[in-house]
Amino acid sequence: MKYLILMHVDPTVLENLTEEQQKLLGEGHGAFMAETKENGEFISTQALGDPSRSKVVRPGGDGPEVTDGPFVEAKEFLGGFYLLDVEDEARAVELARKIPDVQIPGLAVEIRPVVFSDLGDG
Repeated sequence: MKYLILMHVDPTVLENLTEEQQKLLGEGHGAFMAETKENGEFISTQALGDPSRSKVVRPGGDGPEVTDGPFVEAKEFLGGFYLLDVEDEARAVELARKIPDVQIPGLAVEIRPVVFSDLGDG
């Protein structure tokens, strides 16, 4: 079963990370990717740009309008994700607990099952 593990980021927390915490994140994500690739559970991962670089398209009077910035004002934003193919939810939770972000107050991960997927033709 496929699960998406979403990494939620508080920019204030990131700005105040100690050198040790930065190292924990970098090395921890490397170890997480290595383990899930070795186990055949890794599908992909992506890190996302800061919301200040995003565009939002929503309905407008003369058709869709494009605006800068995130959809809503929020303290946290989606910083990236892992897409995994695991045996069950328990394994997804087990793996999510290994993501280094969960060791730093103010950061979090969210686990969601994938209910539909279309990977295209290649």
